[in-house]
Amino acid sequence: MSDLEGHLQKAIVSIPECVAAGYVDLSTGMLLGIRTVDSHPQEVLELLSAATSDLFQGTNVVTIENLFKKARGLPADGGYHYFQEMIITSDNLLHLFLRGKTHTDHVVVFVCRRSANLGMAIMKARTALPDIESVV
Repeated sequence: MSDLEGHLQKAIVSIPECVAAGYVDLSTGMLLGIRTVDSHPQEVLELLSAATSDLFQGTNVVTIENLFKKARGLPADGGYHYFQEMIITSDNLLHLFLRGKTHTDHVVVFVCRRSANLGMAIMKARTALPDIESVV
């Protein structure tokens, strides 16, 4: 997985004010890779995969996805997920969660300083996603 961490590091450098990147496998609940430029509490890193799984696979999220699929005539079990990206802001940070395009059960997480330009951070994160997925 050192190749994965190298690609996460490359993404950190390209995304404005990015301080961390992680790669989560939703099907196993495992954090497959993590790179940070600042020190982060170990407890936070340990909970990242669980929190990411809750965001994308929580009971209410899955229910909403299924309702949207039904309303749009999409198959309920076709591997398609309605929610592709989530953005969370905190007092100091911007958290970007992007579901994989090739591996739809994987999510890449980028954490940027809140002062980052949101549009540029999203664009750069989207650009980095295929490169990161290519090594998994």
